[in-house]
Amino acid sequence: MNTSLTRRTFLTQVSQGMLLATVGLETAADLRLTAKPQDEGEGALDFGPREPLVRLMQETPVDRLLPALVRQLRSDVSLKDLVAAAALANARTFGGEDYVGFHTMMALAPAFYMSQELPSSQAALPVFKVLYRNTARIQEHGGRKGEVLHAVEGGAGSASVEGGVALRDAVRSADAQKAERTLASIARGSAEDAFEAVLMAMHDHTEVHRVVLPYRAWDMLGIVGKEHANTMLRQSVRYCVKAESYSRSAAGDEPRTLLPRLLEEHHLMSKTPGTRDPGDGWVQEFSETLFKSTGAQAAAAAAAALADGIAPDVIAEAVSLAANQLVLRDQGRLPREEVAGKPVGSVHGDSIGVHASDSANAWRNMAKVARPRNCFASAILGAYQVAVDRTARGGDFDHWQPLPIERHLSEIKSTSPEALLREAEEAIRGNLQAKAAAVAHRYGQQGHAPRPLFDLLLRYAVSEDGSLHAEKFYRTASEEFGRSRAVYRWRYAVALARVTASEYGRPAPGIAEARSLLQLS
Repeated sequence: MNTSLTRRTFLTQVSQGMLLATVGLETAADLRLTAKPQDEGEGALDFGPREPLVRLMQETPVDRLLPALVRQLRSDVSLKDLVAAAALANARTFGGEDYVGFHTMMALAPAFYMSQELPSSQAALPVFKVLYRNTARIQEHGGRKGEVLHAVEGGAGSASVEGGVALRDAVRSADAQKAERTLASIARGSAEDAFEAVLMAMHDHTEVHRVVLPYRAWDMLGIVGKEHANTMLRQSVRYCVKAESYSRSAAGDEPRTLLPRLLEEHHLMSKTPGTRDPGDGWVQEFSETLFKSTGAQAAAAAAAALADGIAPDVIAEAVSLAANQLVLRDQGRLPREEVAGKPVGSVHGDSIGVHASDSANAWRNMAKVARPRNCFASAILGAYQVAVDRTARGGDFDHWQPLPIERHLSEIKSTSPEALLREAEEAIRGNLQAKAAAVAHRYGQQGHAPRPLFDLLLRYAVSEDGSLHAEKFYRTASEEFGRSRAVYRWRYAVALARVTASEYGRPAPGIAEARSLLQLS
């Protein structure tokens, strides 16, 4: 027996053998998978049984990726397995430090959920779309040679609160190695402990990507498995560490002092979340209060409501409705803001409304799974962020009229669902945002079944590029629609219709090839 065969060498050889069996010898030779990569030292991050698929996502030339994915499906590899491998490849390559990279990671779970809403023949489309984007960016980043994450060792596990303080302090000192070792130690306890600790570090600032990244990483654990919690959450830690090097204003740092003060003033550290629901009217009124407040005022109002026993999810619903208003009232990009793929008047991509809605959705979901301290913090900071978002990019959101406007509503004479769906599609394909919003509103007003309208909007969320946000925003809008009060839920369909009309006309790279390979065109 060769006793010099290390565990890593063994796993590497097993992984290579599995990948050879999966992609074939000729393809493997083309991809140079038959020899150990020169950059793979003892510190390389290895994903064991998932390693062959992970490496396929990193090393396959993007012009060969989609045929390779089709072969995977035909060999009984599931879409879930493909998404999991892509997420791990993304994390290992970018580590939360590449703009397109981390946006792509955040789109993976939404794309997988979208696949479950489609007929089986079309289910792979949204997944293939994002996997194509993922591998293309990995190749641009240098493939395995550009990897950011490597193996990290942690000590004994720490309690989540104490560990969270230690992690936050390491992040504040911009010490990436210490922060990653601290997280690795906490993750030895449980995925939940690691998540709680990351939230404590993340709460220092409410910048949108800092907020959404940990939620999407946590959401991915249902796909990749909780054993990969450290890998997925490290991306947020590195993002936060990197953010410490940026120039910051006192206003941007306000949550660092505001949150602990409010938790103490309202004695929330000794409370458990309440369950009281004051009703529809209260939610609307509180949403309007948040919309008109400063960040500090909105946070204080949320803290007071929590102390009064209002359920955190009721507050989160009000936050979500306020963010929705930013989509409905947005006047669109100004000429100075125009960039490729996002023309004047558009509201898709990184618009303030889309960003605010994705953040509100993340805060709401994090509050649902967090322990009391971080549940309260998520509700408070969600309120804070939506109030700040209203003024973050200027504009007069207080006075701008939300869609739909009366003129467009008056022009819609159809009442049948079929006719309204045709009008909605015509408006989308004509980039008529206001009309698309009006048709969606009328459709809901008529009491028609939501699924056919969402099927239409889903089709374009899959086909269009969406400037990195189509999948997340579709998931945000459809999820908020599904769990909000009946009296307010159609606002989310209206917002989604508007954004869909804005993004139409820029097909996603790889989508035509995917349709052809799946025999859908």
